Amino acid sequence: MDVGRLVARAARRFADRIAVDGPQGQQTYAQLGDRVTRLARGLLSLGLQPGDRVLDLQTNQNTYIETDLATASAGLVRVALNYRLHPDDWARIAEDCGAVALIYDARFAEQTEALRNGMKHVVAIGDAPGIDYERLISGTSAEPLNLDIAPDALVSLNYTSGTTGRPKGVRRTHRNRMASLVAMTFDVLGGIPGPDDVYLHAGPITHTSGLFVLPFLAAGARQLIHPKYDPQAVVESVKHQGVTHTALVPTMIARLLALPDIEPLSTLKMLGYAGAPMPAEQIRQAHQKLTPNLVQYYGLVEAIPPVTVLDAADHAKGLSDQPELLTSAGRPCFGVEVRVVDSDGTPLPPGEIGEVITRGDHVMLGYWGAAGDAVKAVRDGWLHTGDLGRLDAEGRLWLVDRKGDMIITGGYNVYPREVEDAIAEVPGVSQVAVVGVSDPEWGQRIVALYTGTASEDAIAAHCRATLASYKKPKEIRRVDSFPLNSTGKIAKNVLRAELEAR
Repeated sequence: MDVGRLVARAARRFADRIAVDGPQGQQTYAQLGDRVTRLARGLLSLGLQPGDRVLDLQTNQNTYIETDLATASAGLVRVALNYRLHPDDWARIAEDCGAVALIYDARFAEQTEALRNGMKHVVAIGDAPGIDYERLISGTSAEPLNLDIAPDALVSLNYTSGTTGRPKGVRRTHRNRMASLVAMTFDVLGGIPGPDDVYLHAGPITHTSGLFVLPFLAAGARQLIHPKYDPQAVVESVKHQGVTHTALVPTMIARLLALPDIEPLSTLKMLGYAGAPMPAEQIRQAHQKLTPNLVQYYGLVEAIPPVTVLDAADHAKGLSDQPELLTSAGRPCFGVEVRVVDSDGTPLPPGEIGEVITRGDHVMLGYWGAAGDAVKAVRDGWLHTGDLGRLDAEGRLWLVDRKGDMIITGGYNVYPREVEDAIAEVPGVSQVAVVGVSDPEWGQRIVALYTGTASEDAIAAHCRATLASYKKPKEIRRVDSFPLNSTGKIAKNVLRAELEAR
């Protein structure tokens, strides 16, 4: 089944139920299905063809779900832009994927002026330059499209920085999304949601929260959308709107726990967390103060989550007599294979550390374009993740380290090379090294070390002007010299150890 047929099924079967409740009001499933079909037809009426790439720039709101479902229903390839990225990042993504259309929220009118000039079609949500979103919807028919979309047709390009810091488009298919729907439903949610269940999109739908759109749509349950993360608003929604499921990154959970006099969120059937490891003490506090129904899931942009899940039962064991479980990423999900292999690709026995590889319908087709041809991440159907880990005898996975130096801060992936390249542009910087250091709030904080005559203030100002907010270093320090390894390269492992020991 493709995404469009899933939407049509839900609109017929759950017509009168509330589908979406967000900043733009409530919508029943019938209303959502009607608007999605009209929008899909409207986009095709502009001259777009199945397979065309469409940029989508929004924050959390009802229309985000509409555009997601409509582009998929029309056979288009959605390229969701992270609103926290710098406009230069958007431009690079647009050029790389050959996008021909942009859908954007009016609040980004100023930042997208250059981007709009390069598009054949521009659709504006709100009062801003471009085709009016609501007029496009109201001016088309709601007759079913009935397109024959192949399971391996592209549904989206999801951009992630590679180990070189250059963005690469991950080619996701309708088959990938259906595989994620099944695994999310049975391994993360623990079963099909009921008609009274409510999922809260408290974090960015562009990020981990978006994985829950299809499972709750398929079940006919309600999705509640917060425009931005507000821990107090989360508490109020759980108490007064019957929220039963939500997922956050550890940074968000830390902010929940920091609320004064926080009480257990008793209606929560699941509090998921992903995007970064969560310290054992924070898990204990969340289990005690928020809910015992904690679920961790691991995945990658290249292998649409979940790959593995540590369920509530394993959390309970970890908090009683098996504390080592709290550091595990859990067991492989339904339809997912996971191995740990050596440098030759030979599977390693339990307990030995090697590269984590995975196979299944959740694995991307590959990377987009020329960059994808140069990166052979998928070999014989197996995705080589670049993560180092080990398995136990029961199939649980422990992630030990990363082959690269990627930093996970607040649930976002940051590759040091990109930050280093930006800092190197500052006059007076000789050498620079960027590393991630453990942080109780962010998981990791970004620390930039450099040699040269440039001032820390000048570097900070340049980072503010050229980098997305979450990529900016939390700490910038001048040093006299760097430790070097045997090949003359900066020994980042030594730097990290020194910074962690402070």
